[in-house]
Amino acid sequence: MGLAGVAISLSVIGILVTGYLATIFVLDPVAGMARVDHLPQFLPQVMAGRYIAFALLAIGVTVSRNLVAISFLFAVFAFVSMFDAVVYLTAGEPFGPHLVAGLAAAGVALVALVAKLKGAPQ
Repeated sequence: MGLAGVAISLSVIGILVTGYLATIFVLDPVAGMARVDHLPQFLPQVMAGRYIAFALLAIGVTVSRNLVAISFLFAVFAFVSMFDAVVYLTAGEPFGPHLVAGLAAAGVALVALVAKLKGAPQ
């Protein structure tokens, strides 16, 4: 197995670990917080790190000019925003900003996908 194979294998391990943690959070958010050693009082700082990472991911795919990667990443951003919107909606809290962010991200994903399907160069 070459380096590419090792990278793919490590990525699969990352997918499995992240999927496991996501499952814990969906089934029991308190257990999820404990499992990853997160403390509620530090969530604003943790979220800051997440948003910085999201921006860096967006910069990376934009610079790459890879329309498939742009479409996929912004589809994931749309999912995150819509998930948040549903959480707030079901709690009876304002959800508009999350909905708008999700729709905007979905728009980027759709435009990038259509451009790719129409044969736009990378």
